[in-house]
Amino acid sequence: MTKYGAESIKVLKGLEAVRKRPGMYIGDTGIKGLHHLIYEVVDNAIDEAMAGYATEIKVKINKDGSVTISDNGRGIPVDIHPEEKIPAATVVLTVLHAGGKFDNKTYKVSGGLHGVGVSVVNALSKKLIMTIKRDGKIYRQEFKRGKPITDLEVIGKTKESGTTIQFWPDEEIFETTKFSSDILRRRLKELAYLNPNITIYFENEIDEIKETYHFEGGIKDFVKTLSNKECITEIIYYNEHYSDKEKSLDVEVALCYDIGYDEKVLSFVNNIRTPEGGTHESGFRAGLSKAIINYINKNMNLKENIKITGDDVKEGLNAIVSVKMSEPQFEGQTKGKLGSSYVKPIVQKLTYEYLTRYFEENPNTAKTISQKAIAAAKSRIAAKKARELTRKQTKIGVGTLPGKLADCQTKNPEEAELYLVEGDSAGGSAKQGRDRYFQAILPLRGKILNTQKSSDVKALSSEEIKNIITALGTGIGKDFDADKVRYKKIIIMTDADVDGSHIQTLIMTFFFNHLRDLIERGYLYIAQPPLYRYKKGKIEKYLKDDKELNEFLIEQGINSVDIEGIGKPELREVLKNAAIYKILLDKLTKRFGVPEVIRFLIEDGNLENLEEYLNKFKFSIISKHNNHYYIQTNRGLEEITIDEKLINHPLFIEAKKVYEKLKEYKDLIKGDFLELLEEVISQARKGAHIQRYKGLGEMNPEQLWETTMNPENRTLIQVTLEDAKKAAKKFELFMGNEVAPRREYIQTNAKEVENIDI
Repeated sequence: MTKYGAESIKVLKGLEAVRKRPGMYIGDTGIKGLHHLIYEVVDNAIDEAMAGYATEIKVKINKDGSVTISDNGRGIPVDIHPEEKIPAATVVLTVLHAGGKFDNKTYKVSGGLHGVGVSVVNALSKKLIMTIKRDGKIYRQEFKRGKPITDLEVIGKTKESGTTIQFWPDEEIFETTKFSSDILRRRLKELAYLNPNITIYFENEIDEIKETYHFEGGIKDFVKTLSNKECITEIIYYNEHYSDKEKSLDVEVALCYDIGYDEKVLSFVNNIRTPEGGTHESGFRAGLSKAIINYINKNMNLKENIKITGDDVKEGLNAIVSVKMSEPQFEGQTKGKLGSSYVKPIVQKLTYEYLTRYFEENPNTAKTISQKAIAAAKSRIAAKKARELTRKQTKIGVGTLPGKLADCQTKNPEEAELYLVEGDSAGGSAKQGRDRYFQAILPLRGKILNTQKSSDVKALSSEEIKNIITALGTGIGKDFDADKVRYKKIIIMTDADVDGSHIQTLIMTFFFNHLRDLIERGYLYIAQPPLYRYKKGKIEKYLKDDKELNEFLIEQGINSVDIEGIGKPELREVLKNAAIYKILLDKLTKRFGVPEVIRFLIEDGNLENLEEYLNKFKFSIISKHNNHYYIQTNRGLEEITIDEKLINHPLFIEAKKVYEKLKEYKDLIKGDFLELLEEVISQARKGAHIQRYKGLGEMNPEQLWETTMNPENRTLIQVTLEDAKKAAKKFELFMGNEVAPRREYIQTNAKEVENIDI
């Protein structure tokens, strides 16, 4: 076994620069850089696992905002470093470019190649505590902004081994110090897929999340998660090893093809995600293309004169490419792209040879993939013809823009805004209400084509989509050029109802599938038209949703009540929580029934008291079977099941939290919280006219400008790639070929449907 001691830690000095220029080491000081701190520490734990010494990693977000990351590896060495004359563990935490990954002996394969990880985390933390279990002892040392404030001390004995790092990110450095569970889940799941021999435990005390990630199938399970579309092939998996006197490389790949058109390839080097690809990904693509094209040329007997290209074999491809190697050369500390040139020919050769053998042994799968590539080639040729037609129409000139487009006067994309508006009526109001200098309006007739399963050529067959592309000026498919966009704010403006949400989702799906770069650049937005208009005397207010309406009504009616011992700020807080509590109760009632019982369970919970509680309302329990109750109410015979499904439902848990806040004021407010809320809102409604807008067309141009289009007043939501991806997934759920998931979703959520306009 290779000795792992102080002499394993090689030193390249300098740490102060990290705090001066943190972006050089973690990418940025926003949300991405913040999470990079966790990744650096976790990567070190993963390296211990890959070296065969760790089987468990725990990541915990604590209530105080700190993060604790621990593993059961060997523990960082604690003996005195021969050059630095201080404990090796202290060196690792305080010296840039110090670690056990520079001599290829301690770690043959390492994700944290540069060795700046833990020291950078320490430098960018206002406080860090290192705990090491090693050689029967527990060691502890505390740091502040990169500098030790205690010595490495022995604080106890243990039979275990491992390293624990707890750190508090520095508010002086980061724009935010709040970690996202969703971002961390994705990364930790990736690591668990890539390392099937380890178990990762994730806990967030703030969000009350506790999850365990362990995947026996490794990347074969991982590749199934890339798409929610139906796969048309079995999963092809290979794990090949290459070595010579100078180089050693393990190549692990899992791939399959689905019925869609998107290519989804994730690549990794020593567990580090390489979002920009690199030589390993290029080698995989080249080997895959060569194997498929060779098979087609030899076996498919094409009658048409069609030449298959590398792009044709990528349609519907889902793949995970993972390589393990020593001394990888990345481009930049954030390791976004692999630059080691020798990797490409090796991965290409291994991929080509394996797939050639596989296709010979599995002709049915080979034929399915080949037919998919041939169909893509035919579609490409047809799309080229359609694009040529569209290209002629998109040459910017007065007569060539879509007829319904009311363009703006400025030709500067930085200033220009394009509103995609639902319907001619709303489009008319928007055209009259806009600022003509920088706001362009394109009305859309009804729902645009669902592009979740559409190729470029099919998308171009839709008049509405053709109008959008022509107005934007970017082209589509091979001709797409985001730099040619005519508006750098593209705003979806639809009604605040179910149909409006549907159209929003269709447009986001189209952009995600065909104009994704515009989303990545931050050009796509959703307008937030108001749902309500409140008018009472000289007071006029537009309110975007029920929550905002409730809060406004509370403000208007709060002076109508006066409760001894409680000031207006506290009363306002009580009423806001009561409004949230009522909304949660209403949603739970829709799903589970009998609101009085649900409220009893939240506020009391002892079922022995249920009958006595129901007597207050003159209700009675007619019968009970296991956990299912039939209750006679003043509304008739109702039923409810009191089980874990109800008690553990997120809405129920949230309602309990809100009630705990209300309970703090129970001594001051003697009556019922909800009755008090009703009284206040009733006072605010007296003499007021509250209008609920069913559509944008109900607003006159001045109202539409003032509430939704005026940059000084409006609210816009910027669409992220994750938002658009969720929209596309929703459409796959509702419009895809898989019936079972759709049925399950509808059965689960049918009772929660709101605002159906009939």
